[in-house]
Amino acid sequence: MDKRLDVSIQRRECVVVEKNRPLIRVKNLKKYFPVKKTTFFEEQQYVKANDGITLEIFDGETVGLVGESGCGKSTLGRTILQLYEQSDGATFYYGRSLEDLAPKYVFTTIKNLEKDVANLESNREERRKCRARLDEATNEKDKKRAQAAFDKVDKKIDEYFDTTIKIFGALVLSDDLKGVAKLMHDWYTSRGKIIRTNRDLNLLKLRYEAETTAEKHKPKIANKIASLEKNLETYQASLNEVDGKIALVKENLKSNEKFERYEARRDTGIDLARLTYEEMRLLRTDLQIIFQDPYSSLNPRMTIGQLIGEALVTHGYFHAGTKQLNDYILEVMDKSGLQDYMIHRYPHEFSGGQRQRVGIARALALRPKFIVADEAVSALDVSIQSQVINLLKDLQDQEGFSFLFISHDLGVVRYISDRIGVMYLGDLVELAPTEKMFKKPLHPYTEALLESIPTTERRGSIVPLEGDVPSPVNPPSGCKFHTRCKYVMDICRVEEPEWREVEPGHFVACHLYNEKDTQ
Repeated sequence: MDKRLDVSIQRRECVVVEKNRPLIRVKNLKKYFPVKKTTFFEEQQYVKANDGITLEIFDGETVGLVGESGCGKSTLGRTILQLYEQSDGATFYYGRSLEDLAPKYVFTTIKNLEKDVANLESNREERRKCRARLDEATNEKDKKRAQAAFDKVDKKIDEYFDTTIKIFGALVLSDDLKGVAKLMHDWYTSRGKIIRTNRDLNLLKLRYEAETTAEKHKPKIANKIASLEKNLETYQASLNEVDGKIALVKENLKSNEKFERYEARRDTGIDLARLTYEEMRLLRTDLQIIFQDPYSSLNPRMTIGQLIGEALVTHGYFHAGTKQLNDYILEVMDKSGLQDYMIHRYPHEFSGGQRQRVGIARALALRPKFIVADEAVSALDVSIQSQVINLLKDLQDQEGFSFLFISHDLGVVRYISDRIGVMYLGDLVELAPTEKMFKKPLHPYTEALLESIPTTERRGSIVPLEGDVPSPVNPPSGCKFHTRCKYVMDICRVEEPEWREVEPGHFVACHLYNEKDTQ
């Protein structure tokens, strides 16, 4: 393995995959697309492609995502990767820690610490008042108004814990919030300098070792490397000093009854939606996508070698035109089932299956931790599908990355997935381990999908799912599936079902499984 990729490659080799450790955590994620208005006075409407999805994807696992066309599967994958800007909710990434990235939003939170703590107490008091008004409400109109007010203030409190507490933990309990803010500012400032210096060092070392670098330039580059290494020692010493001060503050707070609870809420996950463009660009090496159409996703004017190597050069892993880059591209091609002689060919010279292998090689080259496979095999012949799926499974075993595998084919999803999520009209309606999903589906929609699979084991004709999918612009009230559900009840038409864990690891949103029925 080439030492030029030590920042990314060695990170992958040294990580022990723990399938119970979250890599991606999505909370109440929403993605709405505005619908064009025909008149100025018309109320703005939205296509609710993702309408409040909560999901965890663990390190090294494959989560399959199924549902009818237009249910929001692809939108969810692209929104998690921030290729689409999310409308609401949070997406946390744990492949790198908050300290490793030191994003700008952390400094904004530090700056607003005193104000946020004061707002928390004010919002808690307001929530108590809203709850009292809700309890006292006697008619439906007043109840809805009180509930809306309660939900609004409750969301503010929830956002506080998702931002301030995640960063500060029990430090928010300090009487000297200005002092705490300064300590955290100094800590992240030093950490940011270390990150940037390490990045500059890696790029300079890359230039120094490149065959294309003239010998007369190497002494100057070597001096810059030595200077940066000295600066790195200074920044690390400053960070260690601040570390000691923070530890002392925490020690003094341990007697506070809230200490353990607040410290447990501290979370080093990176809120992807709050990153700047440049910060998100740094994480593109970790988060990749394999597109559905293997032809339109490839630049027809670039050779396969250029397509695979483009991101490697852009992110500074290799110097353009070097033998090391060429050798590494050939290595990735070989892993992806592509022959060496293909490196100078163009996309139009390949079959559909070969082009999809190029897409896989391009995503794999950066050694990502998370890949969204967006209908990656749906455009391929059945025989080629099995080859590509087996390739993906083999590569995952070798590299340890996690997959969000999007497909409408339940057979394919069953073969490749550890868990399966079922989507309907922008909602996640069921999530369970693969075999449990097939043996004991809980949601009527999941049951209908499974019943539609042709099999030699079932007697009689296939029972089709009746009715059309409602409009995502104006979905049905209550449970969105109630217009097509054979088990529909009165409550389904008016009340949205709650997302709950009915059995260990088995989640569903359906009124058939109310809390009183599962106890």
